[in-house]
Amino acid sequence: MINLPQETEALAQRLALAKRLSVEEVIRLALEEKVRADGMTPDSGQPRDRSLEAVAARRARTDRFVATLAAMPVLDRRSPRDIMDDLNAV
Repeated sequence: MINLPQETEALAQRLALAKRLSVEEVIRLALEEKVRADGMTPDSGQPRDRSLEAVAARRARTDRFVATLAAMPVLDRRSPRDIMDDLNAV
């Protein structure tokens, strides 16, 4: 258990009430946002490698993933709006 100063706990409770979340969820979400902002992945705790080689490798993986998605067949040629309208009509 972590003991928080009264001001910190009150701030977390105000935010939780405004967001309609639990205090624990508000604190976790704030910490996850800070971790991402600092360039760390939430699960590793290590800063992301920003070297040119690492960036190029991540870009290549992303490009391969996008190419795989683009190669998939289109199963429904309707516009996204038409699909959503049909789903909302149900």
